[in-house]
Amino acid sequence: MLHELLFALVGFTGDFVIDERENLEDEDEDGDCHVGPTFRLAPDLSFLDPSERSAIERLLPLGFYYRELNCFATKSRNLTWIQSPLESPVPMPQPEKRRESVYRRAIANGIVEILSVYRAAVLKVEQNLLSEPVPILATVTQGLHKFEVLLPPLYRLITEIEKKDIRGGQLLNLLHKSCHCGVPELQTCIQRLLWHGHQVMYNQLASWMVYGFLQDPYGEFFIQRQDRQERESEKARVDVEKSVQKSADGAALSIDWHSGYHISLDMLPEYIQMPVAESILFAGKAIRVLRNPGSEFQLREDSSNHSSRLRGVFSGFNDSTTDLTDEFGLVMQELLPQSEADKIDTMLQELKVSTEFHKRLFESAVSSIRTIAGNHLWQLVVVRADLNGHLKALKDYFLLAKGDFFQCFLEESRQLMRLPPRQSTAEADLMVPFQLAALKTIGEEDKYFPRISLRMSSFGGTIASVAPKEISMKTLADSSLQRNTNATEVALDGWDGISLEYSVEGPLQLFFTQEVISKYRKVFQYLIRLKRTQMELERSWVAVIQQDHADFSNHRRNRDSIPVSVLRSRRHQPMWRVREHMIFLIRNLQFYIQVDVIESQWNVLQTHVQESHDFTELVGFHQEYLMALISQSFLDIGSLSRILDSIMKLCLQFCWNLEQQDSTSSLSELERITEEFNKKSNSLYTILRSSRIAGSQRAPYLRQFLMRLNFNRFFEDTATGVISVGKQRT
Repeated sequence: MLHELLFALVGFTGDFVIDERENLEDEDEDGDCHVGPTFRLAPDLSFLDPSERSAIERLLPLGFYYRELNCFATKSRNLTWIQSPLESPVPMPQPEKRRESVYRRAIANGIVEILSVYRAAVLKVEQNLLSEPVPILATVTQGLHKFEVLLPPLYRLITEIEKKDIRGGQLLNLLHKSCHCGVPELQTCIQRLLWHGHQVMYNQLASWMVYGFLQDPYGEFFIQRQDRQERESEKARVDVEKSVQKSADGAALSIDWHSGYHISLDMLPEYIQMPVAESILFAGKAIRVLRNPGSEFQLREDSSNHSSRLRGVFSGFNDSTTDLTDEFGLVMQELLPQSEADKIDTMLQELKVSTEFHKRLFESAVSSIRTIAGNHLWQLVVVRADLNGHLKALKDYFLLAKGDFFQCFLEESRQLMRLPPRQSTAEADLMVPFQLAALKTIGEEDKYFPRISLRMSSFGGTIASVAPKEISMKTLADSSLQRNTNATEVALDGWDGISLEYSVEGPLQLFFTQEVISKYRKVFQYLIRLKRTQMELERSWVAVIQQDHADFSNHRRNRDSIPVSVLRSRRHQPMWRVREHMIFLIRNLQFYIQVDVIESQWNVLQTHVQESHDFTELVGFHQEYLMALISQSFLDIGSLSRILDSIMKLCLQFCWNLEQQDSTSSLSELERITEEFNKKSNSLYTILRSSRIAGSQRAPYLRQFLMRLNFNRFFEDTATGVISVGKQRT
């Protein structure tokens, strides 16, 4: 009887102990495994005392739990069970619903360890029974009683795992919560299971943070690749953006960095905080870039640092492949030295061998690994890829630091911009003055200019600019600001769509994202309109002075009583006063943006670039730099930016109409523009001094701009007054 009991305790039933499920017909085996212990004594056993029957029935559930735990471990550790549906799809449909899990396999290994201890205890009981002259049931009870607090919770644990199909990080969460119990033996067992699960996690972390590979065949790691459909849509979006480097390696690198991987919240263990997970994500992506920065970048590194070796490579074709591989390996070792990779692996191995998960040590190791990856990525992007040179190029061209180039470009294209742009050829038409300006002002030593390309994109609803002699007063009236009072954007004319693109390659795409380039483009379009407005106001003065000189010469030749220039000057004297107000505002706005905003923020950025040695910090500093440019230039204050755009539009209209000096209708239009300018100036001054904006974070910059406009109370006096052109006409 005792041997029959021992067999039952390791999962084998017979005549003495039976399994009730074997006697039931048409029963769902998968559903029945969750109802509880089904081992029972045979009903026809009459020789047992009630006390013996009670003691045996208290022991029998251990056999049931052992069998179910062993079945779970065998099923989870079997590497061929997933192939069974292919061999016999009809008889065995259940495995088709099951998903394989590396974490579940690791937990099964832990369960096997626990069951081996249980089997050893059963074997010890058998040896004790054989050595005793009179075997008694108490020997069995005394030898196995400690498992009564271990096997039932473990059975409930695997039941929940199978019922809810728990995998990956969710399984670690379940085990971590189960560790918090009041039974030391049970806590030790579950901690051992958790240790086995952490072994898988640490292996995945090592693959990700040492080699940059994601070893997650079943989607259980909390770092996961984006869905294929999302990646394809992202790739299509990047392909459309023309500023992305045309190199396939560069585009793949950019997509891989920005949208290739993400944190799966479903698989993230609750005891790993989101900042730690983000550090793991960043470190792995950085290692991927350092391991494979792109073939073009590698070739450039080879040619600059090992040119003599490359000449030997290309001089003989027999060993070219081997030599190139050696060159690539040398570059990658320089980007991520093997000693640093070994250091990362050592930190993870120390965590792996620990019997318990120490949150503080884990977070400290992740922080150290992230620092290592960030420093080497900084070395790649800032030093090897010449980040500061590209930042300077973006400042020169997108922020108009090369003023002579854009001055020449606007002068060369002035006549072209007096005509409406043709949608099909506008970009090609602008390339001629663009290249002429480059030939006159940019030397061959500027290696960044070839990365600049001129684009003509749509800019909201535009009003085509035409020559002053061809435009009618009705057209001007229809295109006046009254039509755009409620518009969200006010376009100056059809040439508002002028913009620049900047070509970046390889690792630089990690820094100069499409979002970054779009912010630069937004500032550029604002600055080029401001520059064009300022030049038109200055040219209008030059054109009138030249006309006056010509009129005076004609007067001397014709001996007229009153020169035409004198009459024109008297008639347009109020207009020149308005022009002075306009140029005063535009020049001060230019000076404020270029000096107080761009130059000061550039100096701050340069300080950060020199002091910071972490890639993520540098990205954050650059984002702050761009946001400061946009906010301090008032581009994100809708009411203020619309008024400034409207003022620039009025200035252009004023210049175009001023050239029609002999037209009565032109004078009336100038009066209307002057009146509108006064209204906008009043609105501008009101917004600058409003209490709502004065209490915002932009207040210091607004007050600084206001001080430049109103340093001698001139702007306040002119903005609050009304210039009546009609009363001053002669």
